[in-house]
Amino acid sequence: MSRPLLKPLLVLALASLIAMLLSVGTGSVSVAPGQVLAVLLGDGSNLQQTLVLELRLPRTLSAFATGGLLAVAGALMQVLLRNPLADPYVLGLSGGAAVGALLAMLAGLGGLIVSGSAFAGAMLATLMVFGLAHGTGSWTPSRLLLTGVVVAAGWGAVITLMLAISPAQRLPGMLYWLMGDVSYARSPWPALVLLFLVCLLVLPLGRSLNVLARGPMQAAALGVAVRPLEWTIYILASLLTATAVTMAGSIGFVGLVVPHMLRLVLGNDQRLILPACALAGGTLLVLADTLARVVIAPEQLPVGVITALLGVPTFLYLLYRSR
Repeated sequence: MSRPLLKPLLVLALASLIAMLLSVGTGSVSVAPGQVLAVLLGDGSNLQQTLVLELRLPRTLSAFATGGLLAVAGALMQVLLRNPLADPYVLGLSGGAAVGALLAMLAGLGGLIVSGSAFAGAMLATLMVFGLAHGTGSWTPSRLLLTGVVVAAGWGAVITLMLAISPAQRLPGMLYWLMGDVSYARSPWPALVLLFLVCLLVLPLGRSLNVLARGPMQAAALGVAVRPLEWTIYILASLLTATAVTMAGSIGFVGLVVPHMLRLVLGNDQRLILPACALAGGTLLVLADTLARVVIAPEQLPVGVITALLGVPTFLYLLYRSR
């Protein structure tokens, strides 16, 4: 990667580390950055080691992985659909994941079963949208987008029905999952590894993605294999979104706002935007989760509420600036 592309990524990586140190050190018992580093190096008291290594660090890494997955998926969706308003949930993946997770909760299951059901629901939604949009011929971005919107509306109706008939004692957990919450996220390492591998995979495709963003005809004229590239983008974005939703539920605005913000600052070179989205999206969600933990402490807010409160005015401001 050339030096002009590397410098912004180093700045974002430093911001990510600072945000994670702040998140790990913030809570009912504060841990100074120096003490956090000491714990990570194997030192510190038993209380500090429990707080950092067992409670806060896994949650912080889960928030970073989820934010990075959503931001990269949003950037890929915007290239695929040639639509700046596309986000990771535009094709109904979150609805399918929500139905799978809520079914598991209604059955009284928990833990890995809920996560596995959410992932299966997201993959089912992916296959439905792709199959319906493809029909008897090849799909187009507009057909894919319209099919996704209709399927998402259908999932929304099913979710409303499930909430209406659910026992009262199960509603709080179901609603928290729907609003997005990383407090029950399991091991962050699979999501982090997936995020890293996808970033490595799409970097060599950066030039082709830059051309595809200008339109399929121009890309085909310049020698880009348009259809295989579009399939690759769709599969990768679906996998990233399904993993993020499985970990933390539906968290809005990260995949929509972060790519827009970065394009205003860094331009539209996908070789830079995609890894920058991974870092900036992760940083944003880590800070939002930290705020969700402390704003009404000792109670905690779903992180999806914080991202919505931050995302709406930010996106309106970006629209005003781009006017």
